[in-house]
Parts: sequence; C-alpha cells; structure tokens
Amino acid sequence: MNYTLHQLQVFAKIADTQSITKAAEALHLTQPAVSIQLKKLQEQFEIPLTEVVGRQLYITEFGREIEVAARNIIDQAIAIQNKTMAYKGQMVGKVTISVVSTGKYVMPFFLRDFFRLHPGIELAMDVTNKSQVVDSLSRNQVDFSLVSIVPDNMQLGQLDLIKNKLYLVANADFTRKKVKNLNTFFESIPLIHREPGSGTRQTMERFIQSLDISVNRKLELSSNEAVKQAVIAGLGLSIMPLIGIKNELTLGQLQIIPIPGLPIQTTWRLIWQKGRRHGPAASALLDYLTANKSQIIRQHFDWYEAY
Repeated sequence: MNYTLHQLQVFAKIADTQSITKAAEALHLTQPAVSIQLKKLQEQFEIPLTEVVGRQLYITEFGREIEVAARNIIDQAIAIQNKTMAYKGQMVGKVTISVVSTGKYVMPFFLRDFFRLHPGIELAMDVTNKSQVVDSLSRNQVDFSLVSIVPDNMQLGQLDLIKNKLYLVANADFTRKKVKNLNTFFESIPLIHREPGSGTRQTMERFIQSLDISVNRKLELSSNEAVKQAVIAGLGLSIMPLIGIKNELTLGQLQIIPIPGLPIQTTWRLIWQKGRRHGPAASALLDYLTANKSQIIRQHFDWYEAY
C-alpha cells in the first residue's frame, strides 16, 4: 500500500460531498487534481471505491469502509500534530463558530490576530442565516454563534462586540427627497426583503410594524449580497446593515436615504450555550476577545463608528 495522507483527505471530502467538483471547491484544489488523487488511491485497491450512476457519483459499500478507516488515520495524524505542537508549548484545538450572513463582514476581523497568535488552533466557521445559526447553537454543534438578535428561548452567555446599524439604501440614480409621510413613501417604492429566517428581515419587519405603515414588497432574496446587487441595479430600496456596504458607498453605487427612525441599532453579539464546557481553544478565544475588542474596533472599524 502506497496511499498518502493527502489522498485519504481528498477521498474523505469526496465522500462528504458526493462530488468531485464540490470536493475540489472545499479543498481549494482544481477538479483534475482531485480526480488524480482519487485515481491514485483507487489504484491501491482491486474493489471500486466509487461508482457513477447517471451523472451522480456514489461511494460504494467497500468505499464506505475505507472512508471510516481513512478518517481514523486522518484523526490520528492530527492528534500527532497536536501533540507535537503542545510539546513545543503551542496551544492546539479547534473552535467552531456559526455566523449570520452579514456577520461575515464582522467576525473575521475579530478572529484574525488570535489565530495568528495560535497557529495550532483550527477554525470552522459556518456562514448562514439566523434560523440555521440558532439551530446549530441549540443542538450544541458549535462553540459560539454571532448574531444581532439574541434568541429569547435559550440560556445563553454573550459578549457584545460592535453595534449593528441598518439604514435605508438606494442606488445612485434614486432622487433623494425629504420624506414627509412615511406611509406614502413606503407605499410608493419597491422594498426588497431578505428571506424568512434572516435577522436583517426580522429587524426590518419590526421597524415597519412599529410605524404601523404599509409597504410595497417587491422582491425577496436569500442573501445580503443578492439584495445589495438588486438595489444597485435599481430594482428597489432596502434596509441594510451598514457593515456590508462600505465599498458601495465609497464608490457611489449606493446612497443612504435619511428617514425618521433610522438607523436601527442592534448589537453584534457572540453567544454560547451556558451549559457548554468550552475547551482550552474556545476559552482562550473568549478571553482574547474580551480583552481586545475595543482595540480591534479602533483598528478595523473607525469608518463604521463615524456614521
């Protein structure tokens, strides 16, 4: 047997994704590179590891057995690496974080220097919508979650990081005028919404309900980026987090429309299950953020604080 650890890692990812293409994307490799590694691994066995039915790749029953063995080998290799780094005095482990979609503009800046200080710690960060973030937290699948609206049905610990400010935004061609009647204004413009389960949508709907006004809902889109591009294209206006539109404001592609009651302000918070026992890596990250969050805000978010 002449298989390599890299071949086993590639095969494990193929088994996860059931796809050469998706495995290549996850591993940041080209499709031919993944195919070559799979072929070289297959050459070590007389029984097929995979099969293609129609255009879909499947792992064979024998392949599943090899997958289990491969994961054990990979885990042991990681354990050896961790023991080596721990012996050298470096902290090791893994931190898992689920992040609401607009939080991707926030969380990396709070993590960067910590992971530079501790190269032996791995990070798994899942970026998705609020309902899925809360679900992963409730199932105890992650160490932390980043949200701007804290769920009220869980016992949580939390660390406030930075304010989340939401403004009404339009594209550069929109004629800005003084808003005299909010109800008339929102009935006359197409308002673009995020999908159900989004924290941004929940915040927007609470604002609209508090004003007791009617709106012209034009579109419902499933990501902040999609909403942003729709607004730039002139399909409508939207209430969006400031944190995600810095470049578009600078380039003049978007403009903030001042109306009474905005910006809406919430807070980006790192939350965790109170009953969860954090490992050394997660505890170290929490201590680091508590001690350094003010410095991180000054270093990376001066522009944001000015609004």
